[in-house]
Amino acid sequence: MKTFDGNSPYSHQYQMRVSNYEEDLKSSNISLDEIKKLRCTDFTFQQEEKSLIFTEVKNFIEKHEFLQRLSLYPTHFFTARYKGILAGVVIMDMPSAFSKILGEGTRKIERLISRGACISWSPKNLASALISFSIKWMVKNTRFRLFTAYSDSEAKELGTIYQACSFYYLGKKSGSGYQYKTEADRWVSDRYFRSRSVYKKIAKKLNVVWDAEWQNGDVVHFDKMPEDIAIAIKTASKDYQNSCEKRKIEPKHKYAFVLGVNKQETKKLRKIYVERNGILPYPKERGK
Repeated sequence: MKTFDGNSPYSHQYQMRVSNYEEDLKSSNISLDEIKKLRCTDFTFQQEEKSLIFTEVKNFIEKHEFLQRLSLYPTHFFTARYKGILAGVVIMDMPSAFSKILGEGTRKIERLISRGACISWSPKNLASALISFSIKWMVKNTRFRLFTAYSDSEAKELGTIYQACSFYYLGKKSGSGYQYKTEADRWVSDRYFRSRSVYKKIAKKLNVVWDAEWQNGDVVHFDKMPEDIAIAIKTASKDYQNSCEKRKIEPKHKYAFVLGVNKQETKKLRKIYVERNGILPYPKERGK
Protein backbone atom coordinates (compact mmCIF):
# COMPACT_ATOMS: atom_id res chain seq x y z
CA MET A 1 0.00 0.00 0.00
CA LYS A 2 1.56 3.27 -1.15
CA THR A 3 1.46 6.33 1.07
CA PHE A 4 1.38 9.98 0.06
CA ASP A 5 3.15 13.17 1.09
CA GLY A 6 0.58 15.33 2.84
CA ASN A 7 2.82 18.37 2.46
CA SER A 8 3.05 18.04 -1.31
CA PRO A 9 1.12 20.62 -3.35
CA TYR A 10 0.10 17.84 -5.72
CA SER A 11 -2.85 15.48 -5.52
CA HIS A 12 -2.39 11.89 -4.39
CA GLN A 13 -3.30 10.76 -7.91
CA TYR A 14 -0.49 12.82 -9.42
CA GLN A 15 1.96 11.54 -6.80
CA MET A 16 0.94 8.00 -7.75
CA ARG A 17 1.58 8.77 -11.41
CA VAL A 18 5.06 10.14 -10.71
CA SER A 19 6.06 7.25 -8.44
CA ASN A 20 5.06 4.67 -11.07
CA TYR A 21 6.78 6.29 -14.04
CA GLU A 22 10.14 4.48 -14.12
CA GLU A 23 8.59 1.08 -13.45
CA ASP A 24 5.87 1.66 -16.05
CA LEU A 25 8.46 2.58 -18.68
CA LYS A 26 10.44 -0.55 -18.00
CA SER A 27 7.51 -2.97 -17.93
CA SER A 28 5.86 -1.50 -21.04
CA ASN A 29 9.08 -1.64 -23.10
CA ILE A 30 8.25 1.57 -24.97
CA SER A 31 10.90 4.13 -25.87
CA LEU A 32 10.78 7.72 -24.65
CA ASP A 33 10.71 8.96 -28.24
CA GLU A 34 7.62 6.86 -28.92
CA ILE A 35 5.91 8.04 -25.73
CA LYS A 36 6.53 11.72 -26.55
CA LYS A 37 4.69 11.29 -29.85
CA LEU A 38 1.64 9.51 -28.40
CA ARG A 39 -1.81 10.96 -29.00
CA CYS A 40 -5.19 9.80 -27.76
CA THR A 41 -6.00 8.64 -31.29
CA ASP A 42 -3.22 6.05 -30.95
CA PHE A 43 -5.23 4.23 -28.25
CA THR A 44 -8.10 1.78 -28.61
CA PHE A 45 -11.11 2.57 -26.43
CA GLN A 46 -13.61 -0.15 -25.63
CA GLN A 47 -16.18 -1.42 -23.18
CA GLU A 48 -15.13 -4.85 -21.94
CA GLU A 49 -16.96 -7.67 -20.23
CA LYS A 50 -16.36 -7.36 -16.50
CA SER A 51 -15.98 -11.08 -15.87
CA LEU A 52 -13.30 -11.43 -18.55
CA ILE A 53 -10.96 -8.66 -17.41
CA PHE A 54 -11.82 -8.31 -13.71
CA THR A 55 -8.39 -9.40 -12.43
CA GLU A 56 -6.51 -7.29 -14.98
CA VAL A 57 -8.51 -4.19 -14.08
CA LYS A 58 -8.26 -4.89 -10.35
CA ASN A 59 -4.44 -5.09 -10.59
CA PHE A 60 -4.33 -1.92 -12.68
CA ILE A 61 -6.46 0.08 -10.23
CA GLU A 62 -4.44 -1.17 -7.25
CA LYS A 63 -1.28 0.10 -8.91
CA HIS A 64 -2.41 3.29 -10.64
CA GLU A 65 -5.42 4.70 -8.73
CA PHE A 66 -4.66 6.44 -5.43
CA LEU A 67 -7.36 4.57 -3.47
CA GLN A 68 -5.64 1.33 -4.59
CA ARG A 69 -8.79 -0.79 -4.53
CA LEU A 70 -11.85 -1.49 -6.62
CA SER A 71 -15.19 0.07 -5.85
CA LEU A 72 -17.92 -2.02 -4.21
CA TYR A 73 -20.52 -2.37 -6.97
CA PRO A 74 -18.84 -2.06 -10.41
CA THR A 75 -21.20 -2.59 -13.33
CA HIS A 76 -19.27 -1.47 -16.44
CA PHE A 77 -15.55 -1.52 -17.30
CA PHE A 78 -14.00 0.70 -19.98
CA THR A 79 -10.42 0.52 -21.13
CA ALA A 80 -7.84 2.34 -23.23
CA ARG A 81 -5.10 0.15 -24.74
CA TYR A 82 -1.95 0.90 -26.69
CA LYS A 83 -0.56 -2.02 -28.68
CA GLY A 84 -2.48 -4.31 -26.35
CA ILE A 85 -1.08 -2.69 -23.20
CA LEU A 86 -3.72 -1.63 -20.69
CA ALA A 87 -3.16 2.11 -20.34
CA GLY A 88 -6.40 3.46 -18.88
CA VAL A 89 -9.47 2.32 -16.98
CA VAL A 90 -12.84 3.88 -16.14
CA ILE A 91 -15.30 2.01 -13.92
CA MET A 92 -19.02 2.74 -13.66
CA ASP A 93 -20.86 1.79 -10.46
CA MET A 94 -24.24 1.95 -8.83
CA PRO A 95 -24.34 5.27 -6.91
CA SER A 96 -23.61 5.05 -3.19
CA ALA A 97 -26.88 6.93 -2.69
CA PHE A 98 -29.32 7.67 -5.48
CA SER A 99 -30.00 11.36 -6.03
CA LYS A 100 -32.90 13.43 -7.34
CA ILE A 101 -30.72 15.60 -9.54
CA LEU A 102 -33.10 15.12 -12.47
CA GLY A 103 -36.23 14.54 -10.40
CA GLU A 104 -37.96 11.52 -8.90
CA GLY A 105 -36.92 9.19 -11.70
CA THR A 106 -33.20 9.95 -11.40
CA ARG A 107 -32.32 6.57 -9.88
CA LYS A 108 -33.38 4.85 -13.12
CA ILE A 109 -30.90 6.77 -15.26
CA GLU A 110 -27.95 7.49 -12.94
CA ARG A 111 -24.53 5.85 -12.85
CA LEU A 112 -21.46 6.73 -10.77
CA ILE A 113 -17.96 7.06 -12.22
CA SER A 114 -16.35 5.33 -9.25
CA ARG A 115 -12.79 4.72 -10.38
CA GLY A 116 -10.47 5.93 -13.12
CA ALA A 117 -6.76 5.90 -13.75
CA CYS A 118 -4.20 5.99 -16.55
CA ILE A 119 -0.71 4.59 -16.83
CA SER A 120 1.97 7.17 -16.03
CA TRP A 121 3.38 7.54 -19.56
CA SER A 122 0.00 8.15 -21.21
CA PRO A 123 -0.87 11.51 -22.81
CA LYS A 124 -2.28 13.88 -20.19
CA ASN A 125 -5.67 14.09 -21.91
CA LEU A 126 -6.19 10.31 -22.17
CA ALA A 127 -8.27 10.25 -18.99
CA SER A 128 -10.76 12.84 -20.24
CA ALA A 129 -10.97 11.12 -23.64
CA LEU A 130 -11.72 7.77 -21.97
CA ILE A 131 -14.37 9.30 -19.71
CA SER A 132 -16.03 10.90 -22.73
CA PHE A 133 -15.98 7.60 -24.62
CA SER A 134 -17.41 5.75 -21.61
CA ILE A 135 -20.33 8.16 -21.19
CA LYS A 136 -21.20 8.09 -24.89
CA TRP A 137 -21.12 4.27 -24.90
CA MET A 138 -23.43 4.14 -21.86
CA VAL A 139 -25.93 6.54 -23.43
CA LYS A 140 -25.96 4.63 -26.71
CA ASN A 141 -26.20 1.15 -25.20
CA THR A 142 -28.03 1.54 -21.86
CA ARG A 143 -30.81 3.57 -20.23
CA PHE A 144 -28.38 5.77 -18.26
CA ARG A 145 -28.24 9.51 -18.94
CA LEU A 146 -26.80 11.05 -15.75
CA PHE A 147 -23.20 10.39 -14.69
CA THR A 148 -21.98 11.57 -11.30
CA ALA A 149 -18.45 11.64 -9.91
CA TYR A 150 -16.64 12.72 -6.76
CA SER A 151 -13.29 14.37 -6.13
CA ASP A 152 -11.65 13.78 -2.77
CA SER A 153 -10.56 17.09 -1.28
CA GLU A 154 -8.53 15.26 1.40
CA ALA A 155 -6.47 13.76 -1.44
CA LYS A 156 -6.04 17.32 -2.82
CA GLU A 157 -8.31 16.63 -5.76
CA LEU A 158 -10.27 19.39 -7.48
CA GLY A 159 -11.94 17.37 -10.20
CA THR A 160 -9.76 18.90 -12.92
CA ILE A 161 -10.58 16.07 -15.33
CA TYR A 162 -14.32 16.56 -14.83
CA GLN A 163 -13.92 20.26 -15.37
CA ALA A 164 -12.04 19.53 -18.61
CA CYS A 165 -14.95 17.30 -19.69
CA SER A 166 -17.47 20.12 -19.00
CA PHE A 167 -19.26 18.39 -16.13
CA TYR A 168 -21.63 20.43 -14.00
CA TYR A 169 -20.38 21.18 -10.48
CA LEU A 170 -22.70 20.34 -7.58
CA GLY A 171 -20.63 21.73 -4.73
CA LYS A 172 -18.48 20.42 -1.90
CA LYS A 173 -20.96 18.80 0.43
CA SER A 174 -20.94 15.12 -0.47
CA GLY A 175 -19.79 12.02 1.36
CA SER A 176 -20.66 10.21 4.57
CA GLY A 177 -18.63 12.58 6.77
CA TYR A 178 -16.81 9.72 8.51
CA GLN A 179 -14.49 6.85 7.67
CA TYR A 180 -13.94 3.66 9.65
CA LYS A 181 -10.75 1.67 10.14
CA THR A 182 -11.16 -2.06 9.58
CA GLU A 183 -9.06 -4.87 11.04
CA ALA A 184 -7.17 -4.89 7.73
CA ASP A 185 -5.99 -1.34 8.54
CA ARG A 186 -8.12 0.13 5.74
CA TRP A 187 -10.18 3.29 6.01
CA VAL A 188 -13.64 2.73 4.49
CA SER A 189 -16.98 4.53 4.30
CA ASP A 190 -20.14 3.35 6.02
CA ARG A 191 -21.19 1.83 2.70
CA TYR A 192 -18.57 -0.89 3.17
CA PHE A 193 -20.53 -2.37 6.07
CA ARG A 194 -23.58 -2.73 3.83
CA SER A 195 -21.75 -4.54 1.03
CA ARG A 196 -22.54 -8.07 -0.07
CA SER A 197 -19.06 -9.31 0.85
CA VAL A 198 -19.38 -8.06 4.44
CA TYR A 199 -22.90 -9.47 4.81
CA LYS A 200 -21.68 -12.86 3.60
CA LYS A 201 -18.73 -12.84 6.03
CA ILE A 202 -21.08 -11.98 8.88
CA ALA A 203 -23.45 -14.78 7.86
CA LYS A 204 -20.56 -17.24 7.94
CA LYS A 205 -19.59 -16.10 11.46
CA LEU A 206 -23.22 -16.61 12.52
CA ASN A 207 -23.12 -20.12 11.04
CA VAL A 208 -25.75 -19.14 8.50
CA VAL A 209 -25.57 -20.91 5.14
CA TRP A 210 -25.87 -18.25 2.45
CA ASP A 211 -28.64 -18.89 -0.07
CA ALA A 212 -27.89 -17.78 -3.63
CA GLU A 213 -31.45 -16.44 -3.88
CA TRP A 214 -30.59 -13.81 -1.29
CA GLN A 215 -28.52 -11.87 -3.78
CA ASN A 216 -28.69 -10.62 -7.33
CA GLY A 217 -25.15 -9.74 -8.35
CA ASP A 218 -23.91 -7.32 -5.70
CA VAL A 219 -27.40 -6.51 -4.36
CA VAL A 220 -28.55 -8.32 -1.20
CA HIS A 221 -32.29 -8.98 -0.87
CA PHE A 222 -33.10 -9.14 2.84
CA ASP A 223 -36.78 -9.58 2.01
CA LYS A 224 -35.96 -13.04 0.68
CA MET A 225 -34.27 -14.12 3.93
CA PRO A 226 -36.02 -15.53 7.00
CA GLU A 227 -36.80 -12.49 9.16
CA ASP A 228 -34.67 -13.61 12.12
CA ILE A 229 -31.62 -14.14 9.89
CA ALA A 230 -32.04 -10.74 8.19
CA ILE A 231 -32.26 -8.98 11.57
CA ALA A 232 -29.22 -10.86 12.92
CA ILE A 233 -27.05 -9.99 9.89
CA LYS A 234 -28.07 -6.31 9.88
CA THR A 235 -27.47 -6.01 13.63
CA ALA A 236 -24.05 -7.66 13.40
CA SER A 237 -23.10 -5.37 10.51
CA LYS A 238 -24.00 -2.28 12.56
CA ASP A 239 -22.11 -3.64 15.57
CA TYR A 240 -19.08 -4.25 13.36
CA GLN A 241 -19.21 -0.65 12.10
CA ASN A 242 -19.55 0.74 15.63
CA SER A 243 -16.55 -1.31 16.81
CA CYS A 244 -14.20 0.32 14.31
CA GLU A 245 -12.10 3.40 14.93
CA LYS A 246 -13.83 6.41 13.36
CA ARG A 247 -12.51 9.66 11.91
CA LYS A 248 -14.21 12.73 10.46
CA ILE A 249 -13.38 13.58 6.85
CA GLU A 250 -13.83 16.59 4.61
CA PRO A 251 -16.82 16.65 2.25
CA LYS A 252 -16.07 15.74 -1.36
CA HIS A 253 -16.57 17.75 -4.52
CA LYS A 254 -19.40 16.35 -6.64
CA TYR A 255 -19.79 16.61 -10.40
CA ALA A 256 -22.47 15.54 -12.87
CA PHE A 257 -22.68 15.08 -16.63
CA VAL A 258 -25.98 14.90 -18.50
CA LEU A 259 -26.22 13.43 -21.99
CA GLY A 260 -29.18 12.25 -24.04
CA VAL A 261 -29.30 9.84 -26.94
CA ASN A 262 -29.86 12.80 -29.30
CA LYS A 263 -29.77 16.60 -29.25
CA GLN A 264 -33.41 16.90 -28.28
CA GLU A 265 -33.11 14.60 -25.27
CA THR A 266 -29.85 16.23 -24.20
CA LYS A 267 -31.43 19.69 -24.33
CA LYS A 268 -34.46 18.51 -22.37
CA LEU A 269 -32.45 16.77 -19.63
CA ARG A 270 -29.96 19.64 -19.27
CA LYS A 271 -32.80 22.12 -18.93
CA ILE A 272 -34.22 20.01 -16.09
CA TYR A 273 -30.78 19.85 -14.47
CA VAL A 274 -30.25 23.63 -14.56
CA GLU A 275 -33.77 24.34 -13.26
CA ARG A 276 -33.27 21.98 -10.32
CA ASN A 277 -29.60 22.59 -9.49
CA GLY A 278 -28.44 25.81 -11.10
CA ILE A 279 -24.92 26.26 -12.44
CA LEU A 280 -22.12 26.59 -9.90
CA PRO A 281 -18.59 27.85 -10.60
CA TYR A 282 -15.77 25.29 -10.52
CA PRO A 283 -13.55 25.15 -7.41
CA LYS A 284 -9.97 26.33 -7.89
CA GLU A 285 -8.25 25.74 -4.52
CA ARG A 286 -7.05 22.31 -3.48
CA GLY A 287 -7.70 20.90 -0.03
CA LYS A 288 -5.00 21.16 2.62
